[in-house]
Amino acid sequence: MADEEHTEEAPETAAEAPAADAPVEEPAAEPTMEDAAPAPEADQAVEGEVAGDEPSAAAQEPEAPAAPPAAPQLHPKERRRQARSRHAGTARPPRTPEERRAERVAERAKKAVSRRAGRAKLRAKARERRAATPAMEPAHAPEHGSGRPKQRQGVVVSDKGDKTITVRIDVTRRHRRYGKIQRSSSKLHAHDERNEAHAGDTVRVVETRPMSRTKRWRLVEVVERAK
Repeated sequence: MADEEHTEEAPETAAEAPAADAPVEEPAAEPTMEDAAPAPEADQAVEGEVAGDEPSAAAQEPEAPAAPPAAPQLHPKERRRQARSRHAGTARPPRTPEERRAERVAERAKKAVSRRAGRAKLRAKARERRAATPAMEPAHAPEHGSGRPKQRQGVVVSDKGDKTITVRIDVTRRHRRYGKIQRSSSKLHAHDERNEAHAGDTVRVVETRPMSRTKRWRLVEVVERAK
């Protein structure tokens, strides 16, 4: 069986085998990427033609002007110094120390005259204002040195204590310089022997001897009853 298989697989006949002397045809070389790419000169020529026919969008747009550089931030003293250096005024002639001192004295005298005139005007206006404003009657007659006890009129704000009332004294006065009406109040304790004053009543009290630790006044009369 081995001989038969060997016989069947024998090489082809001389007629079918290719001739040894015949030239062998080599397969044609496949074109590469380098051969397919066009020459650089041709690409440049084509780009030049396209650029010559239609200008690019970048060439058509005007260039934006460059932003000016930001000025440095200077100190106020430095700005004032530069402003003084740019001042184109006429220079004063040189002066001696005595002349400078005389100028300063004259300038001070001039300012003093202006100040005196302004103060005189203010005093004149104050006199006119006082003359035009009617004089207000004092809340009570002067009592110091007259030998008479002080008297006050006020409103009772509390009568809870036995034989004791708390009186609020309202004082209204005009400011001596500005003329503004000023209001103030103070409280005092007065002795009420019969407990006849009640909260809200308007009463008149008079100064007396100390009757307790806080009582230095005494009820004289009830001017008006509370409504």
